[in-house]
Amino acid sequence: MTRKPGLGKHHEANWMEQDPTKARAEHSGYFPNTEDLGADEMRVIILGSGMPNARKSQASASILVELGNGDKFIFDIGSESVANLGALEIPYDWLDKVFITHLHQDHFADLLALWIGGWTGGRHGPLRVWGPSGDKPELGTKAAIEGFRNSMLWDVTSRMGEVPSGGGEVQVNEFDYLGENQVVYQENGVTIRSFPAVHAIDGSVSYSLEWNGLKFVFGGDTYPNKWYVEYAKGADLAIHECFPTMDQLVDNYKFQPMTAINVAIHVHTAPSAFGAVMDLVKPRMAVAWHFYNDFDTRYDVYEQIRSTYDGPLALATDLIVFNVTKDEIRVREAIVNPNTWPAPPTMPPEKPDHTLLTPRSDYINSGMLSDLVDKAVGPELADFKKRHGLD
Repeated sequence: MTRKPGLGKHHEANWMEQDPTKARAEHSGYFPNTEDLGADEMRVIILGSGMPNARKSQASASILVELGNGDKFIFDIGSESVANLGALEIPYDWLDKVFITHLHQDHFADLLALWIGGWTGGRHGPLRVWGPSGDKPELGTKAAIEGFRNSMLWDVTSRMGEVPSGGGEVQVNEFDYLGENQVVYQENGVTIRSFPAVHAIDGSVSYSLEWNGLKFVFGGDTYPNKWYVEYAKGADLAIHECFPTMDQLVDNYKFQPMTAINVAIHVHTAPSAFGAVMDLVKPRMAVAWHFYNDFDTRYDVYEQIRSTYDGPLALATDLIVFNVTKDEIRVREAIVNPNTWPAPPTMPPEKPDHTLLTPRSDYINSGMLSDLVDKAVGPELADFKKRHGLD
C-alpha cells in the first residue's frame, strides 16, 4: 500500500485505495438483500423496540433471528412490527416460525397481520406458532390463537378458493410455561428453550436459541429473575427489557408517582436493575429495549444502566442489526425502502381450490355493474390475456 504524504501511522491504517466506479464493499448501514449471511453467522434484527403504544418511530416488541443454515425465527410479533418485517423483503415462505413470550397485545397483536398478510403475500404452508400455556386453559396460547381464528373467520372464508389454501392455516405448539430451560424446538441443529418470566400474571416466558456455538437470549417482558440470570449466562446477545425511568413515566405518560413506582419497578425492569442483571449475566453484548429511545430520554436510561453495568451495551431502536460470529458482533442500522412489495415466493404457487369458494347471494350479485366493467376493462383484459397466453 502506498503511503500518502502527511498521514501519520494511525491514520494510514484506516486508508484504502478505492475505485470511484465500483460499489463499496462495506457500508455503515445494513441494506437488506445485499449481503450474504456467513455459514457460521447469526443476524438479529430488532423489528419492534418500543412500548405498548406503538408509534411511527418504534413498533412494539418483535425480533427476527436469521441463521447461516438458512433458518429464520421471529420472537414476539407486537403491534406495527410486521411493517418493519416486510421492509426487509424476505419471502414469507421463510417467515413461518413465531415464538411468543406472552399474550399482551404489544407482543403478539401483529400475528394477525403476519398470518393473513403472509398468506396473501406468498406463504404456501401454515404459520407455525409456539407459545406458553396459562394457569388456566383459556389463558394460554392455544386459546388465544383459536380466538384469532374466530375473529378472522369472515376474512379466511372470503379468501378460500380465491388463493391457494395452504397458507391460511395456523399450527399452534403450546408448552408448559413453568418449564425451566425446557426444549420447545429442536431442528436443523437449532435448539430453542423456554424458562419462566415474572410479569403481570402467570404465563410469561423467556427464550434462548443456541446454534453453531452461538447463543441468543430474549427475555420478553420480565421483572429481574433467577431463571434469566442462570440461563442467559454466556450469551453472545442477551436482550432484556429496560423500562423508562420513573420520572419519565410521570413527565411523559402522566402517571401518578405511586403508579410509576409500581409499573417501572414491580411490573417491569428499571434501567439500573437491567444493568444489575447484565452485570451477573456478562453477555458479549447486552441489549436494552422496551423504552422510547428519544434524544431527550435515552441519556437518563443510559446513565442509570451504567450505574450498575459497565459491559458492552446497545440501546435498541427499530431496525438495529446485530451480525454475530464467534469473532465479533457488528452493530448497524438497517436502511430500508418504505415502499416495498412482498418478496417473490420461493416456489410456484398451487392453484386455488375453487370448490372452497363461498358464493355471494343473488341479491348482492344483482348489484354488480358488469356491463360497465366489461366495457371499461375489455380492451385491457384482451391485451393482458394475449400477452400472458391465456384463453
